[in-house]
Amino acid sequence: MNHVLNIARKEFSGFFSTPVAYIFFGVFLAITLFIFFWGEAFFGRNIADVRPLFEWMPVLMIFLVAAITMRMWAEERRTGTLELLLTAPINSLHLVLGKFLACLALIVLALILTLPLPVTVSLIGSLDWGPVVGGYIATVFLAAAYIAIGLYASSRALNQIISLILTAGICGVFYLIGADKLTALFSNQPSEFLKLLGSGSRFESITRGMIDVRDLYYYVSLVGVFLSLNILALEKLRWAGNPSNANHRNWTWLTGLLVANFVAANLWLAPISSMRADMTQGKIYSISDATRGYLMQLQEPMLIRGYFSAQTHPLLAPLVPRLRDLLQEYALAGEGRLRIEFIDPQEHPELEQEANEKYAIRPVPFQFASKYQSSVVNSYFNVLVQYGDQHQVLGFQDLIDVKVQGEGDLRVDLRNPEYDLTQAIKKALYAYQGGGTLFDNIEHPVSFTGYVSTDDKLPEILQTFRKELDVVLTDLQQRSDGKFNVAFQDPEAGDGELAARLETDFGLRPMSVGLFDEETFWFYMILEGNGQMFQVPLPENLEKSAFEQSIQAALKRFSKGFLKTVAVHVPIIDQTMSQLGQPNRNLQFGWLQNTLAEEHNIVTTNLESGQLPDETDILLLMAPQGLDEKQLFAIDQFLMRGGTVIASTSPYRVEMQGALNAQPYNSGLDDWLSHHGITVEKQLVLDEQNSAFPIPVERRVGGFVFQETRLIDYPYFVDIREQGINQESGLASGVSQVTVTWASPIKLNDDGQKRTITRLLESSDQSWATDNLAVKPDFEAYPDLGFASSEQRQNHLLAIISEGRFESYFKNRPSPLAIDSSSDDVDEHEHDLHELSGEAEDAAEIEETPQPVITRVIGHSPESARIVLFASNDFLADDMLNLATMGLGTRYTKPVELLENAIDWSLEERGLLTIRGRSQFSRTLDPLTQSEQLFWEYLNYGLALSGLLLVGLTRRWIKKRAQLRYAAILDASSVKSA
Repeated sequence: MNHVLNIARKEFSGFFSTPVAYIFFGVFLAITLFIFFWGEAFFGRNIADVRPLFEWMPVLMIFLVAAITMRMWAEERRTGTLELLLTAPINSLHLVLGKFLACLALIVLALILTLPLPVTVSLIGSLDWGPVVGGYIATVFLAAAYIAIGLYASSRALNQIISLILTAGICGVFYLIGADKLTALFSNQPSEFLKLLGSGSRFESITRGMIDVRDLYYYVSLVGVFLSLNILALEKLRWAGNPSNANHRNWTWLTGLLVANFVAANLWLAPISSMRADMTQGKIYSISDATRGYLMQLQEPMLIRGYFSAQTHPLLAPLVPRLRDLLQEYALAGEGRLRIEFIDPQEHPELEQEANEKYAIRPVPFQFASKYQSSVVNSYFNVLVQYGDQHQVLGFQDLIDVKVQGEGDLRVDLRNPEYDLTQAIKKALYAYQGGGTLFDNIEHPVSFTGYVSTDDKLPEILQTFRKELDVVLTDLQQRSDGKFNVAFQDPEAGDGELAARLETDFGLRPMSVGLFDEETFWFYMILEGNGQMFQVPLPENLEKSAFEQSIQAALKRFSKGFLKTVAVHVPIIDQTMSQLGQPNRNLQFGWLQNTLAEEHNIVTTNLESGQLPDETDILLLMAPQGLDEKQLFAIDQFLMRGGTVIASTSPYRVEMQGALNAQPYNSGLDDWLSHHGITVEKQLVLDEQNSAFPIPVERRVGGFVFQETRLIDYPYFVDIREQGINQESGLASGVSQVTVTWASPIKLNDDGQKRTITRLLESSDQSWATDNLAVKPDFEAYPDLGFASSEQRQNHLLAIISEGRFESYFKNRPSPLAIDSSSDDVDEHEHDLHELSGEAEDAAEIEETPQPVITRVIGHSPESARIVLFASNDFLADDMLNLATMGLGTRYTKPVELLENAIDWSLEERGLLTIRGRSQFSRTLDPLTQSEQLFWEYLNYGLALSGLLLVGLTRRWIKKRAQLRYAAILDASSVKSA
């Protein structure tokens, strides 16, 4: 081993005895930095990764390695020292390994000089170091394989030029075999086989941050094969001119056996997918515990079938093997509960027909153009998840993420395959279980307690309802298998201690039939189990079927096998609003609603009845406008029953049609929020840390005025990074950045209630607030930011979570439902007087007697109640998400992911929180000015130059020590020979 190291030191110092090493380092760093900052437009990509550093490494290494290995043996042959080495008592293996390690050390030193790049990215963005480490490991192994090829080529070549050409040719063949341009010409299985042989495709797999033993061994096998051939080539030179003998044949057979074993081991390892390590932050390529939990709930086999055409778009073809590998991991995690199939529908006509007719899976026409032709191919790229009689279908739009980096430059990757697949599995599983017995998925006992007055105190309609209630509860008890217990108590019995406790603990107070009815009674229904408590609301029409629906919806809250229901309220603005100074166009939330519908049951509600649908699990208020007392009552009483209200609201709305302007916007929530200690101030927040916004800008050219759209830094688009996002609550899991548009600051007031307040989102300390509604930038007056700045800068609170006990806004006030009922009674009384005086139109027109309204106001909520508030009307609207997508060049989903997290977190369904938001393009850079970008770019140029100078200073010391050691080896070898 000492001989090997001494030879390596001598060869390594030999690089520095001539300008070879400096030329190599200079060319390598120049090309790398140019590709990183200019070729791949690092700052334009706005992604916090170092993928551009490794993107072209397989191609770059071909020529650089060929340049440093071409002289290793060819130069020895030219100078005549090769004969001296072969006749010296030094093993050929030692010679080969010494030269191999010297070349590899040069490559490693060159890679060390690139370390400032990932350090820079980590300073200006949230860098995942897993892919960085994987990229450097992949580069070292790739370089080792190329060096082995180059050494063998140099040993066979007569001069350096031939060695250079031969090395570049062999390495180029290995790279091209797995290149997308070539594999796209073949069907799935042949193309995957070619990718297994390609050095570039293996390299790309490792740089994702997934270290697979199969990929590493592929490069080790190339090293072993070509170093073995190199040793054999040297041995043949030793034999030159000697007659063939058994020893020569043994060398040939041994080398052939080694080569065969190196190659065969690749085939043996190919089907083994368990020997790999996910080095990414959050383990984004590994099956999560949440996914395993859903798979363990499967009671019968689930079918997951991939429909992938052999001929597809070249950008989609490389994604198929990755999906296949991931689904194989699903199969292993499912422990026999999953059946995985991959088919080409065009090769299985019966399955294609079934896919078209039963699952509505149809081919998508993809148009793409190559250098030589433009063509259209009808291709399948779908995944079917089927469980029982339920199924979900994922198409290419559901599975991929597209990043536009320039005109005609697209980057396509899997968006978040585990999240998409697990989401489909969950939905199919819950839909199937929803058709089964209600109590099958309730794992703990649930108790029903009715706090009901005696029949003589109940209104007649409730006396009838009370009897129907007993029938329904008895039926549920019989079907529950002992999991459902029923009890009734009269709060007025005894000394009234129970009534006082109900009012103190739950805020429950006696009811009445009308506003002026002095007779009161009790009729409350409570479900409790596993530490949860929920109040079952009285159905609006007091019928048996309505109560069955209401109690079943309440019981589903205690089950894990049903999709939860989200009630969504969005503004409805008619054209007359424009006359009142209000925006004349609705905010659309289609993107948000469609995304939520993938995981939950979505019902829209206008709240006008004063009640929410019985099945509501969570209430979502999106830019509410002009809420009246009945609508507020519905919101308030849902909160009092322990529900969660998520609201996105602000005192202003920005209209983008025509001139960009902000207008006052009355949500109707201000007093209600203030009652609970929350004030959304009538200001807008501006921040130097902001996102881009396409703004129409006037440009003067030769006396003419042109209007064009430019992406500019827009202070009203507050860009909130990790330091402004509260990760401790778990709600923002996986969300490292979010843009909040036209936000208002939140002020917290002390209302005397002890609640837990979580400061969810905050702007940077370089933000300020203004009451100026001019939101269009004026760069002539304010050239830096386009707006007047303020010296009073600080963090502003933009989103909060308030949880605990809330006092009702309507406590000690009459119910708005009772007021409306009383108004109807007065109208009816006036109508009777008109009839008596002969003023009725027609005695035959007799109106039905209206059903009495049972009025009640719950005084306060349980500790489980929550308000989640985002102080912006627009940041979840379709227009804003589309603008952000246009600015980033990829689908911007961070606000939607944050709201999905809020819903899952509130519903205690936090499994998908761990795997949501794992997109390859989710990590973005901190906002930088152009001068800051230039600073970081030139800093890296300077560090690269400094690294070269440092290498030069140590050159003489390295060279001197290596020459002394090499001379000692030759002297020792001569003495030994003598």
